[in-house]
Amino acid sequence: MSASTLERTARPRRSRTRSRSVNARPALALSTLKPHQYDLRPACASLICPDCKTWVPITGLQTKKPKVVPHDTGRAGKDAAVRCRLGSNRLVTVNVTARKWEERLEDGNAETAHRRRTTVRRKPKVAVAPAVSQIATQKQAPADDERGNGRPLWLLRKEQWAATEPAVRDADTRRAQLPEGAAPLGAPPVPTKKLTPAT
Repeated sequence: MSASTLERTARPRRSRTRSRSVNARPALALSTLKPHQYDLRPACASLICPDCKTWVPITGLQTKKPKVVPHDTGRAGKDAAVRCRLGSNRLVTVNVTARKWEERLEDGNAETAHRRRTTVRRKPKVAVAPAVSQIATQKQAPADDERGNGRPLWLLRKEQWAATEPAVRDADTRRAQLPEGAAPLGAPPVPTKKLTPAT
């Protein structure tokens, strides 16, 4: 296989470059980037290229015209060699001191380190509504204070009926004495004797 058929990969990004060409775009101010998007340590001065989102060295950090080195968009030695045309050789305006950058970086770390996760408030579990047949059974079942001496349910019901039987019989008798026609509920009893005016 010849060398011409091999696919070229991205070149390593050198911290120093001899290229004198300068990008025509306006200079990139470091203050417009977030503290974690650039590094001002002299040994590894670099930033994330806003165009291709890759870490790129800054050359000439101590000079009057620092700039981003020419770079490819992919990872060095792994991705295809595609040159970042918009971001290569772009001038950089260093308007943030190293001390200020470190303070902003530490403040950001302190904020994220002490964040508490929000507590999840669970909704209270609502009891499942009983079926209609269960409601009817509950209404028929006597209360605990009605269960006397372990007596069976039929005996309790018989005693309850015996206690209310006179009132029921009386109501039936009065209802039978009413004349034809419906009387309103809660009305005074209808007289059954014929009333004649006194002369």
